[in-house]
Amino acid sequence: MKSTFKKRKKASVDSTLCVACGCCVKVCPMNAIAIWNGIMATINTEKCVGCGKCAKECPASVITLKEVSL
Repeated sequence: MKSTFKKRKKASVDSTLCVACGCCVKVCPMNAIAIWNGIMATINTEKCVGCGKCAKECPASVITLKEVSL
């Protein structure tokens, strides 16, 4: 039986490894990423469309795309 929930991917940051370089902020077409207190990137999942540009750009490889149910 198929699930009635749609699944979509959203970006997620490993906050323990993020170095707040801002590379992800520059490439996000939806302005869904911000640097919090100069410490780490945060992602607004309401704005994120799961394009993956931030994950590709991240030099520390700490951004991943995860499936979420809508």
